[in-house]
Parts: sequence; C-alpha cells; structure tokens
Amino acid sequence: MMPMQQTLGTFRAALVTGWIGLGAAGLLYARLKSIPLWAAGPLIAAFLLEYSFYLVPGFAEVRDRLRGKLDRWQLAGALTLASLAPYAVYSIPTGQFHWLACAGLAAIAAVLAFWYVALRPSPAADLLFLAMVAAMVLSRVFRQIYTTPIQAHLEILGQLMLIRTGALAALDFRRVQGTRFGFIPSQKEWITGVRYFFYFLPVGFPLALWLGVAKFNFTGFLFWKTLAIFCGALWVTALSEELFFRGMLQNWLTGWTGRPYAALIAASLVFGAVHLPFRAFPNWRLAAVAAVSACFYGLAYQKAESIRASMVTHALVVTVWRTMFV
Repeated sequence: MMPMQQTLGTFRAALVTGWIGLGAAGLLYARLKSIPLWAAGPLIAAFLLEYSFYLVPGFAEVRDRLRGKLDRWQLAGALTLASLAPYAVYSIPTGQFHWLACAGLAAIAAVLAFWYVALRPSPAADLLFLAMVAAMVLSRVFRQIYTTPIQAHLEILGQLMLIRTGALAALDFRRVQGTRFGFIPSQKEWITGVRYFFYFLPVGFPLALWLGVAKFNFTGFLFWKTLAIFCGALWVTALSEELFFRGMLQNWLTGWTGRPYAALIAASLVFGAVHLPFRAFPNWRLAAVAAVSACFYGLAYQKAESIRASMVTHALVVTVWRTMFV
C-alpha cells in the first residue's frame, strides 16, 4: 500500500469527506450534550474551517500552488490571517470575541509564520523555534484566548493552528528534509511502526506500572471509541510531536553532530522533559516513561526514515494507554 497521493483531487476528497464526517459528529455531540444551536453552529463551522487549513501541510501539491502564487512574505502574511479566521467564525456570533485575545493569537501566528522568512536557518534559530512552539503548548495560553459560553475545550483550535502554521513554516520556509510529512503511512511505515510498538510493549508499560504512573483498568474495547482515539492520536498528537521532536529536533541533532543514536537519546530526553509539568510539577515518573517511549518512536523514525512510521508507534502507545490504563 502506497501513502496517500498528494494531489489536488485527493485534497478535495479529504476535504469533503472530513466536512461530512466532522459536521455529522459535531451535530451529534451537540445533541448529546444539549448544546444550543446558536453556539453549536459557529463552533462546528470554526472546526470545519480549521480542518480545511490543517490539511494543507500534508499535501505538497497544494503547498506548491500557494508558493507559486505568493512570495515568502505574502505567504507568511496569509498564514497569519488564516490563524484568525476560525477564531472569528466562532467568537463573534457567540459573543466571545475579544480584541486582546485576537491580537495575542495574531502575534503567536505571526512569529511562527515569519520566523524563517526573517531569520536564516541556524542551530540557534532552529532550537529557539522549537522552544517557542513548546512554550505555547506548555503555557496553555490558548485556554485564555479561546473562551467559550459552554463547557467545551476549545483550546484545541489553537493547538491545531499551532501545528499547521509551524509545519508550513518548517516545510516551506525552513525546507526541512527527511520528514516525509503526511497523514497516511505506507505499508512499510505501518509495518515498521507496529513492530516498534511491540518492541515497546514489554518495556514501556511494565515501567509505567512499576513507577505508579498508570494502573491497569481494562474494561473492554468499544470499537468506534477506540478507533476515534487512535485516529485522533495519529493525526493530531503523533503527527505534531513526531514532526517537531523526530522530524526536526532528532533530525537536526543528527545532522549537526553526525551521531544518530546520540541525537535519538537527546531528543528523547527533551521529549520526556516536556512532560514534567503534567499533573503535578515535576512529574519525573511520567517524564521517564515518556523518554523511554520516545526512544522507540525515534528508532521507528530512523528505521523508516519517515515520521509516519513513528506516528504509528506513537498512536498505538497512546491508544493502549487510554483504553487499558488509568
């Protein structure tokens, strides 16, 4: 099985299919949670718009078309404006629009979008770029920006914006090589990803149990819920973290040092370190498990020379973690 062809036709098919699926899921969720239509409509529209933008980095032909029509400064400006569209779509009709939040969102997107337009690639610029992305996630700044009149975690809109803006900046402006960024793994990448997941099983989960990070709590699989967890992990959590930690940090460290396994260990330790604030700082036990898991993600990336392989390993670990442990 070959990876999904990055054509305009495939992009349009993914766009329409996603709109239908996500729109239906949004309406069902709103009905189950008794969310009024005046709030559900703008929220669903914002997520569908963000989904449209989120697809763009995964389709090289779409990115090529954009680069053919816009120069670097214009494209960076377009990315900045695109970051504001989903926020405006949901916040204005629901009365949640705030100029200060809008300005903060624009500033975050502009720094990401213009980073490699204004700065030449260098180890310092590259590491600062990754540190800035991590800081935005760890600070949870999007919770203050994406306020909501209902009980919902809308900061995911900001996180999705951060992922696709950072990805486009890295792929089109920094021209990062060796990532094979995309949404659908090839047969080889699936096999490699699954293999390193099974290598991780006898190491990672016993370690988590021994350290008390998790407890076994398997109550049975609900197919659709498990599939949803896997897809969300593959296309959001794993896609972003594997791009930034393996496709960029590990990749760059390998190039700078010429020592791939030292780069793997260093990137894995950094991956573990960013998990320190979770639950209660400093959560050394969770950080240790995360660092060990990152070693297996990094090995899958090295073996296949593609983040899509490490995405599979990562998504399987997250899925098992969320369905069998608490």
